[in-house]
Amino acid sequence: MNDTELGNDVVLVERHGHVMIITLNRPEARNAVNLQTHLGVGYALEAADKDPEVRVVIITGAGEQSFCAGADLKALSRGEPLMPEDPEQLAWGFAGFVSHPISKPVIAAVNGTALGGGTEIALAADLVVTAEEARFGLPEVKRGIVAGAGGAFRIAQQLPKKVAMEVLLTGDPIDARRAQELGLVNQVVPRAGLMAAALALAERIAVNAPLSVQASKRMALGMEDGRIAADDFFWARTQAEIAVVMRSEDAREGPRAFAEKRAPVWQAR
Repeated sequence: MNDTELGNDVVLVERHGHVMIITLNRPEARNAVNLQTHLGVGYALEAADKDPEVRVVIITGAGEQSFCAGADLKALSRGEPLMPEDPEQLAWGFAGFVSHPISKPVIAAVNGTALGGGTEIALAADLVVTAEEARFGLPEVKRGIVAGAGGAFRIAQQLPKKVAMEVLLTGDPIDARRAQELGLVNQVVPRAGLMAAALALAERIAVNAPLSVQASKRMALGMEDGRIAADDFFWARTQAEIAVVMRSEDAREGPRAFAEKRAPVWQAR
């Protein structure tokens, strides 16, 4: 299967030498994730991991406004499924990405706002290059829901504990420079130079021995057979907490208040 066969209308896949670039291509929807996005990204990662000619993967978003706005709630409101029924594809996690580790290094090239699911994709990537205008954050608590795509535990793993708790519990965003200071991103560059910077970083990795790079990543993350065992506990806790929160009145009130452009009235039940 070649790259043109991999892509679809909402996920573009192209090759630059040994680098595969995956682009979320729904700029009109701020690159929100629907079922086609999930499948397009997931299949591309599977192909990249199996192709010895691919040494690094870059994931980015189309347009200048948003890297990824999270799940496509409009599609959900129309009754469209956001996740596949196939258990193996479902296990890839949000956007076909967040619980889909591969041996090839993955760079997130964050071209714009990356709140909620966008931040969770960045947290799941190995390296992050971001445009100066980008913002990161997990605003789910402002909507009566939780950061269920790995954000809640990965933010605490990757940022200083007290800072991570502030980001998680306030739901307030941080800008690209602050994210770099905290170690969430590797580089902050002008938007016009984003892909050049991401490709330059990818090439610095791709010149190295591919098997050594892949083994090094697996050792660093504790990966075996496409799975990070240390994350299993956190995913189980995430699913348990989601089940409780999503049955609450507050989980219904948050999105409703957002749609009605008013402050939510929390009931803590």
